[in-house]
Amino acid sequence: MSVSRRALLRGGAAVAAAAAALPVVAACGESEVVTQEVIREVPIEKVVTREVIKEVPVEKIVRETEVKEVPVEKIVTQEVIKEVEVERIVTVTVPEPRSEPQPLVVYSGRSESLVDPIIKQFGAVSGLDVQVKYAGTPALAATLLEEGDASPADVFFAQDPGGLGAVESLLSPLPEELLGRVPSWARSPEGLWAGISGRARVVVYNTDRLSPADLPDDVWGFTDPSWRGRLGWPPTNASFQTMVTGMRTEWGDDRTREWLDAMHANEIGIYPKNTPIVAATGAGELDGGFVNHYYLHRFIAAEGETFAARNYHLPGGGPGSLVMVAGAGILGTAANRPAAERFVDFLLSTVGQQYFASSTYEYPLVEGVKASRILTPLADINKPAIALADLADLEGTQAMLREAGILP
Repeated sequence: MSVSRRALLRGGAAVAAAAAALPVVAACGESEVVTQEVIREVPIEKVVTREVIKEVPVEKIVRETEVKEVPVEKIVTQEVIKEVEVERIVTVTVPEPRSEPQPLVVYSGRSESLVDPIIKQFGAVSGLDVQVKYAGTPALAATLLEEGDASPADVFFAQDPGGLGAVESLLSPLPEELLGRVPSWARSPEGLWAGISGRARVVVYNTDRLSPADLPDDVWGFTDPSWRGRLGWPPTNASFQTMVTGMRTEWGDDRTREWLDAMHANEIGIYPKNTPIVAATGAGELDGGFVNHYYLHRFIAAEGETFAARNYHLPGGGPGSLVMVAGAGILGTAANRPAAERFVDFLLSTVGQQYFASSTYEYPLVEGVKASRILTPLADINKPAIALADLADLEGTQAMLREAGILP
């Protein structure tokens, strides 16, 4: 057997062996078809390999999802910061509870007809509730001393420095800004009160019966018996009592008591206050009387220049020509001190001073406000050199007037 044949036989044996392994296919005699089927299994393995590779992008997607969780944490942090802003807004917008404003309580020794308009004007401008107790300055000074620390008063508006001096122990210092507006002679040396307006003591006389040439140079001239029953005075009036205190300061108690006794013996008429003395003088019921200067000008303004009375400033000076002040002080126990300071400030303002100059015909004390042209200039009055602080012994003067039978 040739080589090629042996090879063929070996190939045939191999085929036969394969046929034995696949009996169904061998039965058909289609050995070539069997070979092709075996070869086709290789692409199936490749497909499986590709599917395994496709799992990698899935892992990447999972990793990207985890990275996206970081911005979520940042959003939560921003929300926590916003809570601080909410707390700050609540703190600012919650209002504090407010109490009702306290009223301002004024004890006024100045008559209601003189000062009520300016007090009401202050109330309108400030919006404050101003409650005023009107009475004579001596009576209010006594009331304040009796009430002591329990007094409801915030301000004492007195007719004269004597009344203020009598209660100085109850007053508290005024701000320097207020004190500095008035001259040094018109305020307390301790800064406890300030003058609001100036008033001069005069003798009012009837022009139908008298002329200035008929009048004496000083108050001692009126002790002459020729003046018996022709004059009037107001013993309970604070300004009159201050004039007597000025006599005690300048003359001493003995000489003052001598003058009082002489006038009392001359049957001088007793009146409750200045206004009825001026009215009686203008009507011819009196030849004259001891008053403050401004009452006459109120009568002339109301009745005209024909009103038959005029003022006389004693050329000889002395206590009868005393220039006093109406003044105000703030109580140390004042419940409404801010309002009290505003009140004094208003009285010493241009508005307040102009009121006293034009409406009550008093002398303004603040620089820049001019007195009425119908008044005798302060520089032309022969006033005594008596410090207003020396006029504080109101109690001693009242005791002397009672001893002389002039006060009950």
